[in-house]
Amino acid sequence: MPEPARERAARAGAGPLREPAVRAADALPFERQGALERLRDGLRSYRLITAMWIRSTMAYRASFAMTAFGNFAATALDFVAILLMFSRVDRLGGYSLPEVALLYGVSGVAFGFADLALGSMDRLGRRVRDGTLDTLLVRPAPVLAQVAADRFALRRLGRITQGLLVLGYALTVLDIHWTPLKVLVMPMMLLSGAAIFSAVFVAGAAFQFLAQDASEVQNSFTYGGNTLLQYPPTVFAKDMLRGVTFVLPLAFVNWLPALYVLGRPYPLDLPTWVAFAPPAVAALCCALAGIAWRAGLRAYRSTGS
Repeated sequence: MPEPARERAARAGAGPLREPAVRAADALPFERQGALERLRDGLRSYRLITAMWIRSTMAYRASFAMTAFGNFAATALDFVAILLMFSRVDRLGGYSLPEVALLYGVSGVAFGFADLALGSMDRLGRRVRDGTLDTLLVRPAPVLAQVAADRFALRRLGRITQGLLVLGYALTVLDIHWTPLKVLVMPMMLLSGAAIFSAVFVAGAAFQFLAQDASEVQNSFTYGGNTLLQYPPTVFAKDMLRGVTFVLPLAFVNWLPALYVLGRPYPLDLPTWVAFAPPAVAALCCALAGIAWRAGLRAYRSTGS
């Protein structure tokens, strides 16, 4: 039999063969990587997983078109309810239909983007209960990216489309005295609002590490928060306004910046500059949600099944 290469090298005095070198980046656990490396790997993993689900969805285009239209029609019923209210009254809480449509459109589009990107986070509790989260932990990809991209539903574009149509109607009908700052506030609202809702999705998922069966609790803050913001702040009690301003800052999604665009007084006698605070609030919410997620992931204990 031929002599093994390792023994031949040792007999020749070359010493044992060395194993192939392993790069430090490959051996470094994900948790010990820097923030930029984690962000880069997370975005790359999210992109690859969502691309896989999009290809799967587009393989049945008729089914995708029907489900997207169904999503569009289901979300449109919320605005139909508002239209029915205005068939009986001229103003709701002192706001006209186009003004309420502006609030509705901004909230719907911002929530739609967050729901499209992170709407699968409410399935985390099910994974914790049945132990399938363990399969995500052993993969060389960030767990948050895997959970967020799992079963990526392109049909949720229907919600975004419906919100954009209502927002377009409001901007067309309203007589707004546009200034450069007001023009800047509009895209800022949509981006910051999407980031705030995304932070709520992640924080709610982190809570499910402990509660395990809390998807409805999470939905009460995400879908429930979106429904809350569709109506003017004047129809709610002061305690509710304080809660969504200083505790769970959903008021920064559309109420405060939109009231600046409409030229209306702020609730709770807040200063004017709060209309430009949504980006800072969104950054703070995302940072706190990231901390909560990492704490929940560290506290996770497998079911052992």
